[in-house]
This record gives sequence, C-alpha cells and structure tokens, in this order.
Amino acid sequence: MIPALMPTYNRADLAFERGEGAWVWTTDGRRFLDFGSGIATSSLGHGHPHLVKAIAEQAARVMHVSNLYRVPQAEELARRHVENSFADSVFFCNSGAEANEGMVKAVRKYHAETGHPERFRMICFEGAFHGRTLAMLAATGNEKYLAGFGPAVEGFDHVPFGNMNAVRDAIGPGTAGIMIEPVQGEGGVRPATLQFLRDLRAACDEFGLLLALDEVQTGMGRSGKLWAHQWAGIEPDVMSSAKGIGGGFPLGAILAKEHVAKHLKPGTHGTTYGGNPLACAAGNAVLDVVLAPGFLDQVDRVARHLWRGFVKLAQEHPLVVEEARGAGLLLGLKLRPEVNNGEMQAACVAEGLLTVAAGMNVLRVAPPLIITEAEADEALTMISRACLRLTPSSAKVAAK
Repeated sequence: MIPALMPTYNRADLAFERGEGAWVWTTDGRRFLDFGSGIATSSLGHGHPHLVKAIAEQAARVMHVSNLYRVPQAEELARRHVENSFADSVFFCNSGAEANEGMVKAVRKYHAETGHPERFRMICFEGAFHGRTLAMLAATGNEKYLAGFGPAVEGFDHVPFGNMNAVRDAIGPGTAGIMIEPVQGEGGVRPATLQFLRDLRAACDEFGLLLALDEVQTGMGRSGKLWAHQWAGIEPDVMSSAKGIGGGFPLGAILAKEHVAKHLKPGTHGTTYGGNPLACAAGNAVLDVVLAPGFLDQVDRVARHLWRGFVKLAQEHPLVVEEARGAGLLLGLKLRPEVNNGEMQAACVAEGLLTVAAGMNVLRVAPPLIITEAEADEALTMISRACLRLTPSSAKVAAK
C-alpha cells in the first residue's frame, strides 16, 4: 500500500527535530554534524539567531500579500542584491528550478524582442543539473531523469563540460545563450576552470549570445566570494540563484542586467508566492550576515583548510578515494569504482556525519558557511573513519 507521503525519495531513516549551528539532533536523541546543509541550502546553519528573529517577527506581521501590491521587503532585498552584484534588476521566485526556468525565458525573450525570435536554443553541458521541471529536465539532459516523461522540451544542446572547441562547434543561427553551473554539484562536484568561464564570456560576446549562469548551488558565499563567477573576473548577462539565499527558507531569484531584464514586462512572467514578505525578510537576514565585514574571508579560510584535508584523505585512503575535487565549501571525494557513494554516505552517517551523494560516484559535502576549522577537522576525522570502514580487510592487515 502506498504511503500517504508520496514515495518519490529514497529517504534515510533519520528524522531531525532540532538543530544548532552545524549540528542537528534526531527525534531519538542522536547528534550529527551536518555537512549537507539541506543540499547547500542552510547557509547559516540551524537556528541562527538573526535569521530566526527576522522570520518570526515578519511572520507575526504579514507573510503573504501577492505581487498585486508593492512588497517593501522585496524592494529592499532587490536593491541590496543589485548593489552587490553585476545585476541591474532582480525577480524573486521560490526555487532553483523556477529561477532557471525564468532565466531561460529571459534569454529567449531578449532575442525575440531584439529581432531574432529564431534564437531560442541554449547550449548546456553534460553532467549538468538545472532542476526537475520539464524544461529543466531537458536542460539537464540526463536520460535517467528524462525517462517516462514524454518528448524532451526542445531547445537544449549538450556539449562536454570544459570543452571550448565543442562549445564553438555547437553555436549556430538558433543559439541564444550558454547556460552553465560554475561548479557542477549534482553532476559530480566538477568546477569549471576560471579560464573556461572567461572563454565562455568571450564567445558570447563574439557571437551575440547571452551568458546565463546557474549559481543556485554555488552562490551566496559558498565559493568564498558572494558569487562563484567573481573568481573568474567576469559578469554574466543573467544568473539564477536559490538555495542559500534564504538560509533554508524557500527563495529563488533571477538577477539580470538591464538589457535582459527590461524585456520581462508586466504579463510576461510571474509567480504567486515569489518575493513575499516572509521569504524576503529571510533573504535580507542572510545578506546581513554574509555581507558583514570578514564573513566571506572566513568562509574562504575554512574552505581552503577543508580542501587541504580532502587532498590528504585522498592520499591516505587510495583504496577508497580516487581524488578530491570541488571549490569553496562545495567539495567532493571521487570514489573508486568498487566503492559505492551510497555506501560511503551510510558509513559517514554511522560516524555521525551527514553528507550528500553526487553523480560520477562522488561523495559531496556542502556544509553551512558558518562552520569553524575545528568542525571541519571533526568532519575530516569522521570521513577518514568512514573510509576505513570501506577499506578491504586484507588491506587493513597489510597496513598494520
């Protein structure tokens, strides 16, 4: 008999009732170090006093009024994002998939309004993940996710990640833009090189395309800068964001330069819940913390410390780990073929650590941005012990 809660997830048998900082407790009293943070979403950890206060106070005033009226909290949040990004204007929605849908619509609308409606195709990348809506399944291009949902939405061409020759070969008269994650999260925690991002920007300028960055997972400080593309010294034309920008409260955004945003006129795009007072109060509270002097410098320091630990893990456990990969506080361990990342995830749980599986047999970590070096060291110790759990017994004996 089917359960009341639709079984669309393979859920671990863990139920959490409270959290504090980077730690969470289950209903049966077990404590875990949370290095998944709701898949890179609980950016300020659990129970952050400033975020909790902002949400509680706004909830007591007004939560939702709809976009038929002005929303001062959204106006303020948009102003702050414009001041701290490449963007000239911001549209708020509820999720990463919704933000990516809107971003693709914005790219297509730009070309339609500037005399080239035939330009609607997006170049995307193998290993991408852009969401679960029908169009974003097509943008993702993963056959496993597409299976059973009918014909894929037209307009998405896929090329190998990091291959500039393939990108240039794919550009045609119908190409509208290039859509890329600076670091592929679900696709195996694969960072694009900074030079590749610069080359994409140059190709877009050369061919009159728009560069659309999916920073749903990499944005809001996760890389050690507010936005991951800033490491490359480039600016996109349009960008999606979600996950960490609400600190765990559902919030998504499309950030765009004026030449793109001006074509999304009244009636061209919308959302019922997006940009409501409660979500934007959360978004403003997150920005208060992330933009505070020294915060992103601390994220970068801890991320580099954790990265060095990941490299050492790969060296110390060669029978389990092939390599460390990632950027900022979005890191992964590529496991050997004989070691399944689901097994590794379970081994980490047994040690008291929450992680997230990713494609290409990678164990992914995306801890809250507020973690300390001491907590990073605790996580590294737990992962090391998890590796030992999965090391063949004969190798353990030989090592002794």
